[in-house]
Amino acid sequence: MNKDISEGNWKEFKGEVQKQWGKLTDDQFDQINGDRKKLVGQIQENYGIVREEAEEQVKKWENS
Repeated sequence: MNKDISEGNWKEFKGEVQKQWGKLTDDQFDQINGDRKKLVGQIQENYGIVREEAEEQVKKWENS
């Protein structure tokens, strides 16, 4: 997920991200607004995992 693409198409990606990480709230999605670092941080926080694991999950999702 390229940052420019993710911000430009965030509404399209948002549904897919919600399917993958259902614990994220609508308010968190509004704050993320396509920013990959914020997405990783919210996944880390909501799922209680280390940053590296959150990064790996996002990377796998991007490549799928």
